[in-house]
Amino acid sequence: MHNNKQMTFSAPFSGALLKRAQIPDPVFAEGAMGDGLAIDPLDDVLHAPFAGVVINVARTRHAVNLRADNGSEWLLHVGIDTVGLNGDGFEALVTDGQRIEQGQPLLRFDLDKVACKSRSLISPLILLNGDQFALSPVRGPGAANVGEPLLVVTSLAQNTQNTSDSGVQASQARGRIRVAHSGGLHARPAAMVRQTARQFASQVELHFAGVSASTDSVTGLMGLGVAEQDEVEVVCLGHDSDIALQALLKALSTPSADDTSHAPLAAIPPRAHPNTEQGVMHGVIASPGLISGPLFRLDTIELDEDTGDHRPEEQHQILSHALVEVRADISASVDSGHHEQSAIFATHLAMLEDPALLDAAYDAIDQGRSATHAWSQAVLAQCTMLEKLDNPLLAERANDLRDLRQRVLLNLLGDARDVEIPPGAIIVAHELTPSDLLMLERCGIGGICMANGGATSHVAILARGKGLPCLVAMGPELFNVAQNHETVLDADNGRLELKPDDARLREIQTLRTQRFERRQLQQQQAHPPALTRDSVVIDVAANVVSRADAENAQLNGADGVGLLRTEFLFVDRSTAPTEEEQLSAYQSVLDAMPEKSVIIRTIDIGGDKQLDYLPLPAEANPVLGLRGIRLGQARPELLDHQLRALLRVRPLARCRILLPMITEVSELLAVRARIDELAQETGLTERPELGVMIEVPSAALLADQLAEHADFLSIGTNDLSQYTLAMDRDHAGLAARVDALHPALLRLIAMTCSAADAKSRWVGVCGALASDPLATAALIGLGVRELSVSPPHVAEIKAQVRDLDTRQCQALAQHLLTLTSAQAVREACRTFQTQVLPRAVIA
Repeated sequence: MHNNKQMTFSAPFSGALLKRAQIPDPVFAEGAMGDGLAIDPLDDVLHAPFAGVVINVARTRHAVNLRADNGSEWLLHVGIDTVGLNGDGFEALVTDGQRIEQGQPLLRFDLDKVACKSRSLISPLILLNGDQFALSPVRGPGAANVGEPLLVVTSLAQNTQNTSDSGVQASQARGRIRVAHSGGLHARPAAMVRQTARQFASQVELHFAGVSASTDSVTGLMGLGVAEQDEVEVVCLGHDSDIALQALLKALSTPSADDTSHAPLAAIPPRAHPNTEQGVMHGVIASPGLISGPLFRLDTIELDEDTGDHRPEEQHQILSHALVEVRADISASVDSGHHEQSAIFATHLAMLEDPALLDAAYDAIDQGRSATHAWSQAVLAQCTMLEKLDNPLLAERANDLRDLRQRVLLNLLGDARDVEIPPGAIIVAHELTPSDLLMLERCGIGGICMANGGATSHVAILARGKGLPCLVAMGPELFNVAQNHETVLDADNGRLELKPDDARLREIQTLRTQRFERRQLQQQQAHPPALTRDSVVIDVAANVVSRADAENAQLNGADGVGLLRTEFLFVDRSTAPTEEEQLSAYQSVLDAMPEKSVIIRTIDIGGDKQLDYLPLPAEANPVLGLRGIRLGQARPELLDHQLRALLRVRPLARCRILLPMITEVSELLAVRARIDELAQETGLTERPELGVMIEVPSAALLADQLAEHADFLSIGTNDLSQYTLAMDRDHAGLAARVDALHPALLRLIAMTCSAADAKSRWVGVCGALASDPLATAALIGLGVRELSVSPPHVAEIKAQVRDLDTRQCQALAQHLLTLTSAQAVREACRTFQTQVLPRAVIA
């Protein structure tokens, strides 16, 4: 019962009544969601504890949000971690917006199944707008029966008349923002927006060009056709609408890390050529490599005509079962530990839960279609919608939906594609999906040629990561080529040679054997130091983010850690890591690299890299804003915690601290002074070496002053490139032009090395340029004495160093400084390799 001020909250099911603090989940127990209580249920139906309205039923049907007639809003959550069941074992008995009466059944669940598959059946009952209401217990913990009064909920408002209506009006928040994601709201950003919105109770919609879409629907968001820098309106409705709005505006205006997944294309420029050369087809390079093998065409699944008149209940069950199994399979891919692969399949998982897609499929079943045809029809309709948009990136993302069509159809048909694929085959397809590629990789294929697709597709990303040569956008004439005869896929140069003679095939085999043997030999010599031919030692270290990376670097022969990025400790969590957590992480990396130095960069967060628990103001130009050492100055407690942890690692002599985004000497001196203060507090007499990142032009111009007070300098060529060239390195249209071998960059590197040498300081490079064998001679010639590379490149770069003479490298460097473009520099470096290095190195 209730009146305008008071309402009685009754037990929604029978069971043991518990205090909120007894809930086995800190988010609920510590009151982060709000105040309330919990019940360990004995029955399998959740009943309405009061009269009111259903705000929303969770898509996975494990929870329901209600608004009582007195305006209080509640989350009734069945069990702990039950969202992971994806609705399995749950049945919703009400719908969003429905009027309910006290005692009315809301959800039904399989008590045994949920108990076996979830962490706990204890069910939190949480008041979400607790700032407006007071809770008074009617009784204490113990056995409770359904319908028994548990709480009195009293409004704190002075005037509670029309509370429900005024609450709705007051809880709406609106805002406009320009979308900053490269390519607009395609699959990954749409999935990220959906994930952000799900953190709040508010219902959220995006409005664009007269059309709206719920953030619950990934395909709905993509269907808006929002491009990069388009302005959208965000509308939030709920008790937490204000904070939800701020979170959504930030999510839309902050480019995600996944936008940088296209960056490798800068190093692998796509090339397409007209198919005019006799016996040769050309395509866009998605992944480089060289292979010969038989062509094998892989066809997509086509369905026979649907006879119709199927039993909807049976087909509903068939499709639901298939979706559960495919979700489990995709979840395993997400948990595989491979970053790129996990990110791709996490997006697929979000698409598979899309209500617009599922509703279309189930509606088709209700009209008499089979599960297979209903699913295929729903997916292809969404694909057609995306492909009609004037956005090539969104049209390309329709391939992700085709992947889901394929995976679910294979499950429904009970027939995994039963084909005999010849080992080493070059696969020909209209357009492969990520799951296709993983299946083909297990079959031992040699390479891929696609008639459609693009170099930014998920398949292209995976192919590059797995080292599979791949060409895309080769056109429909690809299917006119006969199968099962030997061809050469030269993905280094964008060529498919259809009629190679025996001499060409022997040449390919010889080249591949040479490359393999060279890699094997390089790996055997990876652990000894890298000395040039005139006996100059060049340290080849590794860039890492974790102990596992460090262990891999040690196995690959790295001379130490040239860059430990500490951001990994601070992201994807609700609070900052403690000093003890940081110490443990840093010490584990030192332990993984015995007797070797480890350079640990202080946190580089801010600007375009934000933390949920560290709210910072939105910035028009985040890359030019509060980040790196500037954030440490603005939030000194964050930097202090990190410095204290670093001063506790042992042995401290092997720890070197690196400061990011230094622009002037005073920043360096302030941190050095703070280290002295913290060391004195603990009676520490030893000090770690302290270095600065050279990643902005001002640091390079002041390198002589910085070198006077720093122990070493480390050049970050990625940021130095974008700041020097005034080009965002994450901009899809400019990525190929942000080249660290630009003469302007080389001059800044030369200036830095010269200034450091005058102060007897050494200079390293930890940016991507250090991993490029084409740049090794130039960097050594400019004066760089440490190259920090990704662990797999250690052996190759060490081998390159051993074939160089520093005097020849210096002559090359002086010549490069006179050139006028990055293209000219790269051509000169290739010429140098051809004329100076042993043929085995450049083959």
